[in-house]
Amino acid sequence: MAELSTIARPYAVAAYKLGKEKNALATWSDMLALAAGVASNDQMKTLIDNPKLNAADVEGAFLKVCGDNLNEHGQNLIKTLVEYGRLSLLPAIAEAFEALKAQDEGTLDAQIIAAAKITATQTKDLVKRLEAKFGKKIEASVSVDPEIIGGIKIIVGDTVIDASVQGQLQNLAYTLTA
Repeated sequence: MAELSTIARPYAVAAYKLGKEKNALATWSDMLALAAGVASNDQMKTLIDNPKLNAADVEGAFLKVCGDNLNEHGQNLIKTLVEYGRLSLLPAIAEAFEALKAQDEGTLDAQIIAAAKITATQTKDLVKRLEAKFGKKIEASVSVDPEIIGGIKIIVGDTVIDASVQGQLQNLAYTLTA
């Protein structure tokens, strides 16, 4: 099965293009954040997954919870997602939309994963190098994952820079079995 982000991306792109065309990116950002929050609610998840409810019931309940916070286009997105059974994609759609919006605004989100805690100076240096590489402002979040054994892994949009020991071992294993 395809990854959620792969399935969610076309919906995010469509919302982004419509928001850009109507000069309403902030409105779409708010609507998607709200809808993603509603879709992530445990009670709503139970309702969405209830096989006894038909699509119209799920759609009606979802739109009622969102109230007047969704404009006509936002409601149409919800209707489409309900029709294709993809309402649970809303958090991924909102995330992809925000990434597109940030990219348009000249900023990129970077996820820096290190095997051990890195200092603020190291983080600033990495961010500076990433900004030079991508030619855009970088908003970085740093996390520690001891499972990568050593080194660092950086994810910026669709680009992954894997300088971790775990990544090198995986490449070696792949090479040996090929």
